[in-house]
Amino acid sequence: MFPAIFRIFLDTNVLFPSALRDTLLRAAETGLVQVYWSEDVLMELERNLVRSGRYDARGAARLIQAMRVAFPSAEARDYRHLIPSMPNHPKDRHVVAAAQVVGAQVIVTNNLADFRTLPEGMEAQGADAFLQGLFDLSPETLVRVLTQQAADKKNPPLSLDQLLEGLARSVPGFISEVRAWLAERLLE
Repeated sequence: MFPAIFRIFLDTNVLFPSALRDTLLRAAETGLVQVYWSEDVLMELERNLVRSGRYDARGAARLIQAMRVAFPSAEARDYRHLIPSMPNHPKDRHVVAAAQVVGAQVIVTNNLADFRTLPEGMEAQGADAFLQGLFDLSPETLVRVLTQQAADKKNPPLSLDQLLEGLARSVPGFISEVRAWLAERLLE
């Protein structure tokens, strides 16, 4: 498989929901996109997972380590010197600086308000809009991703419909398109 040319930077808030994180990372594994994040994003994710009670400290650290192992070239480096010059909201300048260093075309975030002003050639998209666009490019691939994602859930088992129902809370437009596509295939 050839490495993806389309580079995306994942903000903490799209990595926090486990099913959404799993879908985005599985899409990257197929080669549709090249994902990036930064140490700051991963540290914030780890903190938020523990603070929310979703993971204990050891479990959150294992998750972050597993992400680093699965995507060894995903972590942006040497971006801190750019943070002060980024044009977006101050608390999220580290995200834009890291995205710029890796040449990301899209920052996938559900906090679009803090990413209104970005360097030329970069845009922010919500996870729902991003996945809809990706689905338009390769619906079969994303349906395979979602089908495998559901099949891999063993404890407790999860059907594709249950997975879609859960994801619909985070990415309703995307799931609506997936369901319409699946319904169309059933009629053929």
